[in-house]
Amino acid sequence: MKNKLALIGFGTVGKGLCEILKMKQAYLNKKYGFDYSIVAVADFAYGNVYNPDGLDIDQMMKEANAKKKFTKDLTNLDTVSLIKTCNADIVCELTYTDLTTGGAAIDHCKAALSTGKHIVTSNKGPAALFYPEMKKIADDHGVKFMIEGTVVAGTPIINLTDGPLAGCEISKIRGILNGTTNYMLTEMEKGMDYAEVLKIAQELGYAEADPTGDVEGYDARGKVTILANIVMGASIKISDVSCKGITKISKADIAAAKAKNARWKLIGSVEKKDGKVFGSVAPEMIDLSHPLAGVMGATNALTFTTDLMGDITIVGPGAGKIQTGFAILTDILAIHRSKKCC
Repeated sequence: MKNKLALIGFGTVGKGLCEILKMKQAYLNKKYGFDYSIVAVADFAYGNVYNPDGLDIDQMMKEANAKKKFTKDLTNLDTVSLIKTCNADIVCELTYTDLTTGGAAIDHCKAALSTGKHIVTSNKGPAALFYPEMKKIADDHGVKFMIEGTVVAGTPIINLTDGPLAGCEISKIRGILNGTTNYMLTEMEKGMDYAEVLKIAQELGYAEADPTGDVEGYDARGKVTILANIVMGASIKISDVSCKGITKISKADIAAAKAKNARWKLIGSVEKKDGKVFGSVAPEMIDLSHPLAGVMGATNALTFTTDLMGDITIVGPGAGKIQTGFAILTDILAIHRSKKCC
């Protein structure tokens, strides 16, 4: 059975997914019996397009890379109407994250789930702010709400806890959830101050022109909320997670950490105590003997404290076109395999 996909958002992640699907098409078909067509794409910059028999993705990639609007298979349907009426069975919600209201992504997810379409998303908004509601709508309509790409891109975090670590009780998750701040702290150890490092991070594309979401810890707080609710089974709100960023860390702080054989990391933490789940984001001095202390640059890492396996640490990229596209692919493949076995 061919999987019919709709992509809501055709930016970095959407194009990354298309590159992977094209590059790995023969391999995925041979190994997993996976075949697909992309039948709908919606993007505020390039336009909305729909062809129930499959779109010309090669042409669309050329147009998007040239910053030109789509020219073929255009539709007058707005995005929500397109999601509801298209013949896709999997909708990939890949739009910009809004951790205050959830933005348009909430409507996109509801439209898909309520019309019997699976959702795969890298958008932290619906997962961090409205996961119980999204999961209920999905369950009520017999479809899945898949969110691997919302935490540490393609490095398997949620799938790890639901797969290889199944059967372990996880009492604590601690780690580096934001590559921008980890890069900045790494460079500050080399002698630069916060303002200098931030400017370089912006020039390299690690930090946005408005870096608030990263440096104040808000991005990590969204991921902590997702981990608390999905992995720990909590029902906390993003406002329940205490949050402090790296903006006040000085050269003196860096020197003090070195004197204690430690280094600063922005740590997102989820912990279960006496049946309650608590989340936090804050800079911490990590002893150099701990695996997280050796994670440098824009890399992310998480340590899971389990009852059966002790501490398990996973390290990998937390952002990137191909890396996040891969996270979307893993969830699509999971849906595909679940359909094959039913």
